[in-house]
Formats: sequence, C-alpha cells, structure tokens
Amino acid sequence: MNATAKGVHKNRYELDQMADGFSDFSERFPSFNQTLLLDEWRKAQYSRLDASGQVYLDYTGGGLYSDLQLYKHMELLRSSVLGNPHSANPTSLAMTDLVEGTRKYVLRYFNASPDEYIAVFTANASGALKLVGEAYPFTPAGHYILTFDNHNSVNGIREFAKAKGAQVTYVPLTKPDLRIDKAKLDDILDSVDLDRSNLFAFPAQSNYSGVKHPLDLIEHAHGKGLDVLLDAAAYVPTNSLDLGVVKPEFVAISFYKMFGYPTGIGALLIRKAVLQKMKRPWFAGGTVNFASVQGKGHYLAPNEAAFEDGTVNYLDIPAIKTGLQHLENAGITTIGTRVQCLTGWLLEELLSLQHSNGKPMVRIYGPADTLMRGGTVTLNFYGPDERLLDYRRIEELANEKGISLRTGCFCNPGAGEMAEGLTAEDMVAGLNDGPELSLPHFLQVIQHRSNKSAGAIRVSVGLVTNFADVYRFMHFADGFRDKTNMNIGEVTFDIQFCRVIRDGS
Repeated sequence: MNATAKGVHKNRYELDQMADGFSDFSERFPSFNQTLLLDEWRKAQYSRLDASGQVYLDYTGGGLYSDLQLYKHMELLRSSVLGNPHSANPTSLAMTDLVEGTRKYVLRYFNASPDEYIAVFTANASGALKLVGEAYPFTPAGHYILTFDNHNSVNGIREFAKAKGAQVTYVPLTKPDLRIDKAKLDDILDSVDLDRSNLFAFPAQSNYSGVKHPLDLIEHAHGKGLDVLLDAAAYVPTNSLDLGVVKPEFVAISFYKMFGYPTGIGALLIRKAVLQKMKRPWFAGGTVNFASVQGKGHYLAPNEAAFEDGTVNYLDIPAIKTGLQHLENAGITTIGTRVQCLTGWLLEELLSLQHSNGKPMVRIYGPADTLMRGGTVTLNFYGPDERLLDYRRIEELANEKGISLRTGCFCNPGAGEMAEGLTAEDMVAGLNDGPELSLPHFLQVIQHRSNKSAGAIRVSVGLVTNFADVYRFMHFADGFRDKTNMNIGEVTFDIQFCRVIRDGS
C-alpha cells in the first residue's frame, strides 16, 4: 500500500511554498495587483496583525480599525472640551456641531439627499431594526414579508407585526446558491392588501452565505405597493450603496462592521416619505419637545430626534466620519476587488480539497463562484466516511493556530436551516425539550438526524486581508484530509458559556 493510500499526504499549502502560491494566485486573479496599496496600509496602520501572528478572518463579524483612525479621534478628544449636546452652553454646542456634521457626512457617504432621508444614530444595527419594528404601522390584514435569509434582528420584527395582528410570511431560498426565490416572492407580494401598510425586508448581502441579493428588489417591491427595509450591515463594508439610485424606506447600518471603531453605534436611515406613518410606542429623554406629568401628555420631537433615546454616544460619533473617510481614501472599489479576488481563490481551493478516497473534504453553503456574492464563505468539513466533522472542535484547533474565524448559525437561522436541509420536523425534534434545552443536546439531536448540522464554519475577508491570511487558512484546512471525528479530538470548551458569542452576527 502506497503512502497516498494510507492517507499520508504532504500538505499542499506548506508555508514555505507561500511565495509560489502567491505567484499562481496573481496569475489567476490579476486584478488583485490593483489593490496592493492595501498591503502597504496593513504594514503602516495595522501592523499589530502581523506582529501578533494573527490570521483575522471574521470581517463579517467585525471590521478592524487602523492606527490612524485612533490617532485622529484621540487628538480630537485631547484638544477639545466637549459636553452633552442636550444643552446650549459652549461645550454642548461644540459637541452638537460635531454630531450634526457627522450625521450630514453619513447621508453624503450613502448619497442620501437630506431632503429625502434622515439619519438616526442607534446603539447598533439591531437597535436600528428594533426601531422599525416598534414604530412601523402594522395592522390586522397588513403584511410583514421577509426572506429566509435574514439576521435575527430582522426576524425579531415579526413579533411586533404579530402583536399588531399583521400576517408574517417568509420567502424561501433556492438551492444550492441560497438566493431569493423570485417566483415565490412575486406570489407573496401579489397577495398583500394594498389598503394596509406592508413591509418587505431583506439583506443586501447575507451574513451567512455572502450572497448579494439584487437591490432592484427594492423598486420591484415598491411597484407592488410595499415599503422596504434593507439590512445593509454586511454589504456596506465592501460595497457602495447609492441611495440616490435605490431608495428603500429603511436602511440599517453597523459602523464597526465597516471600519472597526467605534463600536456601540449604528444608524437607521429613514426615508422622510414614511416618517408620517411611524408611531413610537413610548418616549424618552431627548425624544420629546415637551412632556408633562400632571398634564399626562407629550409632544415628540421632529425627525431623527424622535428616535434617538436619551443621550447618544456623542464622544464616539465623530469617529464615524473619520472611519468613512478612511474607507473613501482606500476606495470602496479597491476594497471590493481585493475581497472578490481572495474569495474567488478560497472558493476554488476549498472545493478542490479531497480525501485519499476521492470524497470531498468541504461543503460550501451558497454560491461556488464570486458572481453576486461577497467575502463571506460558510462551510463544513466532512470526513472520508462523509460524516460531518464537529465544527466546534475545528474552531478550537483554529484558535490554537491563531486563526480567528466564526462558528455557529451567525444569528441567521433561516439561511442555516435551508443550507443544511433542516426541516420543520428536524427543528421540532431538536427543540422538544422546551426552553431548558441545552445547546449541546440540540446539536447532538440534529446531527444524529441524517448527518445534519445546526451550525457551520464561517471565514470572511475584508479591508486588509492579504494572501498570506487565506493561504494560512488553507494550510490549516488541508490538515483535515483523511481525518474523522475520532482523530481530531473532542470539544473541550463548554459551549453553553459561548452561546452568545458563537451565535452572534
């Protein structure tokens, strides 16, 4: 029996062969050479990555900030005296100018006319989406339509809709690419009562599969008489969103996903034409022009002030403008080109991995090429016996190699259920222990039903990902050739304590 037959292989991606690998990569993806400025940026402004030996492949979970962003913001704070903007004293007015200047810059960045849109600062994209849910005028006979592929913060809006008597309908995805089923969507859109307020929600880019859903669905839904909520959190870090061309009623943004710092601030862009329909169920500090205890009444403040509860994170808001300028200096087209090249190489290399018996080592969820997809690649490893390898153990092994990736369902259960072929029966079986069900038990039940998984591995590339990062990941991935769950080792961490992290976006 030869070495190959015994399952003894030399790793195709030996690290001392990386230079040869890059040469081959450059020939296959020549447009990558147009993005080499970003390698210089990485050396100058993100040197901590290489100094620490980290391979960061979780850009869909969070972007990375540059040294320059921090220096600029630190200098602003160091040189200024800035007070709570809810006043008219000099320090407050100085802060108000910075907040409002940033608000204008956000609208400008997305080419959103201030005559047509307002920008509301929120704690994050989830907070932005919650504002839509609580204030949108759902009514009995109204409709909330959303795709299977949505973040849980979009799924959560269904609870507001149901509480107000509206119908909730999910649009399925086509397999294997996990794209919106356009025919089913049209059937659902055609069924709505146009005398009611109806909302259609979808992500510009999936945080699960990387699929870019066509933005012309916005105008398509408008033509059917619906308002549109666009979750742009995973899309705008590497793509341009022009709200002068596409005009959804609501756009949810997460700034840390775009440029790393600051965290704790998102935005909801609201089209002014829909504002008159929005009714907030409560009021708070900063959201009213007037409120009375004895009179038991209040008057909401106009425009964005009605939606910004309490005091905004005012000291960090100016850092948003710095971050947006950082992306502009890099060039969003340059970033997108780099991401497309690295993603294309990853897809090709992962799909070429085989065990000694010829069985594929990897299953990718979503498109197998870069057409209408972003830099998010979600996958699972399988053994030569075609049994699923435990993604939790693979993450542990990645951690040991200094590779930061993500595992779980990424707060997008619909896309995950459809990707893995999970049925309603599967989910009922997994959930039948009630609210006290442990996550490990749930995963065990699902895996034992037809070799299915309730989670996956996600790698994602971004602004300063370089070839060495993806090559080192492939070196890691190739190490699972001819491996089974019996010889990769058992999971050692308590998954219960990691639940929030591993199921986050």
